[in-house]
Amino acid sequence: CFQISCQGATSITTFAVFLCDKIAPALHQAVYERTALAIARDVLSKIPDFSGNRSSLEVCILRYLAQEENFENFKKYLSCPGDFLQSYIEKRVETYCLDKNRRLEKFLDDSLTRCYESIQSAVFASTNVVKDRKDRKDKISLWLDEFCSALGEVLSLPRRDLKGIEHQEVTDIEFLNNAMTEALAPLHDQLKEEFASADMSSFERQPHAIVAEQFAGCWQQCPFCGAVCTNTMQDHDGDHQLVFHRPQVLTGYKWHKTDHLVIDICSSSVASDCVFMSDGGTWIPYKRYREAGPPYSTWKISPDSSMQVYWKWFVSHFRTELEKRYNGKFHGKGEIPASWQGITKQEVLDELEK
Repeated sequence: CFQISCQGATSITTFAVFLCDKIAPALHQAVYERTALAIARDVLSKIPDFSGNRSSLEVCILRYLAQEENFENFKKYLSCPGDFLQSYIEKRVETYCLDKNRRLEKFLDDSLTRCYESIQSAVFASTNVVKDRKDRKDKISLWLDEFCSALGEVLSLPRRDLKGIEHQEVTDIEFLNNAMTEALAPLHDQLKEEFASADMSSFERQPHAIVAEQFAGCWQQCPFCGAVCTNTMQDHDGDHQLVFHRPQVLTGYKWHKTDHLVIDICSSSVASDCVFMSDGGTWIPYKRYREAGPPYSTWKISPDSSMQVYWKWFVSHFRTELEKRYNGKFHGKGEIPASWQGITKQEVLDELEK
């Protein structure tokens, strides 16, 4: 709080400067918050990957992984699909904002213009309400009430933070109008300057995190093959399930007492007479997999022998890397069928398009 030593124009100017010092951090925060939402809205409508639901985004990610053919990326995706989706969205949003057009700066400028205009119109509106009130001695207190409530929608400026200046004797409310306009100008210019070097780390709430919220859902992974439950609710009722299971080698499964990697999918295993060892060390028939308790018992795995071309291509294409990673071999019971080895990347991409 400050004491105004001299009256008239100086005290009004000092009041305006003090108030603008309070507005500065709130304006900064409001501009970045508004921009984060604007970017999120824009990318959701303009980037094709984000135009559908999580299943269609998953297809875009699989397409990207196949095009890149980078085993390290596949490893990240298979072990932490949720994190991979986040970083995929983050990269896409960053590329969109920091391209040669520097869209980020335009978004920030636009938000600043809108917030700044709102502050100016709050100044005018408050002045209009207060200037003709002959019945009130505490015009400044009334002006601040009006000002804070007019700004409430745009930025957070708590009225209680301005207690220290509400008792000032400011009689020339019209002059206050001009003083505020002058004191606000440097705020505008400082922010404009900051935008020139702004990057995505300038945001408290990241635009990509807002986008990712649109693709929330269940992230539980099948205990056999690691594929992600396709339910769109995080804590959904009923069992976890998905459409296409994957070869069990993707979670490192080997045939008992051998180095043969398992290329079967769990949805065909549950129709077979095979058994697996549960986490408790007992042998359980795949047909009665639920008896293994959680997490197995929380999944609905229907018998189905259809496997996506994608994973057949993946297993044969990255054969050496998978053998090294899981310390096993694709031979014996894990022999890769010749038909898998002839699958081309183009066939994989065509299947994803469907």
